[in-house]
Amino acid sequence: MSLHADAVRVLSGWRPSDAGQDTLRREFLAHLGEHADGMWRECVAGHLTASTAVLDATGERVLLTLHPKAKMWLQLGGHCERADTSLAEAALREAAEESGIEGLRLLPGPVRVGRHRVWCHGGSYHLDVQYTAVAPPGAREQISEESADLRWFPLEAMPDPADDTLRRLVETSGRLFAAQSG
Repeated sequence: MSLHADAVRVLSGWRPSDAGQDTLRREFLAHLGEHADGMWRECVAGHLTASTAVLDATGERVLLTLHPKAKMWLQLGGHCERADTSLAEAALREAAEESGIEGLRLLPGPVRVGRHRVWCHGGSYHLDVQYTAVAPPGAREQISEESADLRWFPLEAMPDPADDTLRRLVETSGRLFAAQSG
């Protein structure tokens, strides 16, 4: 199955918890229907990306990156690559690459979607499919060249600058972790 087909399958089967997320999900599916290249950064109209809120083993902290271009704290993630076979694989690969942590465990399904303007092509969109992963006990992060900084933050104490998309992702990830653990 192609990554494009996997994205259509995942987004078609995912049932978000609110109407705004469902509207975005439908827009992502429409984009994929209109753009055979909608998974790749070469798609000028926008392209899907995969990101991950990485929680520590206790579910009390989230690992965030200070993005060098955006100058704000974000979840880990980025562009899909041609070798990726699924959105989940792309999200997990990006999280491992950017965190330096081996053994991350992805929780089921996407948890949210987000759309934001980016610098690709002089102004394009990332259609971000967001996941949650849990780091193994004692995991130690290692900053990559894609980050200006990398730090753990308590779920209820997001740093500034951070946007509402990140805050909602972290909140949803915390609830998902609690539900999976309880």
